[in-house]
Amino acid sequence: MTAPTATSPKLPRQILDTVFAFPPNRETLGATAYLIVENDAQGRSANLLVDTPAWHQTNVDFLQQQGGVRWLCLSHRGAIGQVNEFQKALGCEVVIQEQEAYLLPQLQPTTFQQTIDLSPTCRALWTPGYSPGSACLYYEAYGGVLFTGRHLLPDPQGRPTPLRFSKTFHWPRQLRQVQRLAQAFSPETLAYLCPAANTGFLRGDRIIANAYEQLQQLDLEALRLVAPLL
Repeated sequence: MTAPTATSPKLPRQILDTVFAFPPNRETLGATAYLIVENDAQGRSANLLVDTPAWHQTNVDFLQQQGGVRWLCLSHRGAIGQVNEFQKALGCEVVIQEQEAYLLPQLQPTTFQQTIDLSPTCRALWTPGYSPGSACLYYEAYGGVLFTGRHLLPDPQGRPTPLRFSKTFHWPRQLRQVQRLAQAFSPETLAYLCPAANTGFLRGDRIIANAYEQLQQLDLEALRLVAPLL
């Protein structure tokens, strides 16, 4: 196992009472990982890490101080980073959508097809398009928090939107999944989005409020017709 880098430039930032955002990780193209701090029914730590932060000693120490990690949920193949090292250091269970499990040959990850419940308040949802196994993680607390990976990202005005990249697996499928999410939630069940990239457009917030309303405002037909290839 590769030793973690001794120092990290910044500590994870608390964005909600039980949610922390890590600094961008160069190993995953500047992506942001998140930690959800939870206890199980017996009061034991059952924390959930969404994607891999940078392999820094500071990050490892922080995770251990919070009670470790029960689940490490990967939102897409580009979020894998140094998952082997984190799994060995923390003894966590790795979760990934079944179509991308082949990318973890040294692990025996927990896979799912459509959805998987990871706790009474957290479940992963298959949202293909950006990649074949792209997934979002839904957390019921705070009126509903959706960790969107690269399925939905902030635009320069900080508004959540699907973005079409040269590596996008299937653009029409991604748009259909965005529509599905918009139909699946309500103002009472979706308050925030936590994207895995472009967080600089949020101007320090690291979280998108009024999430349900903003999803309803998306013009998916216009995106289908004119979305540029980034």
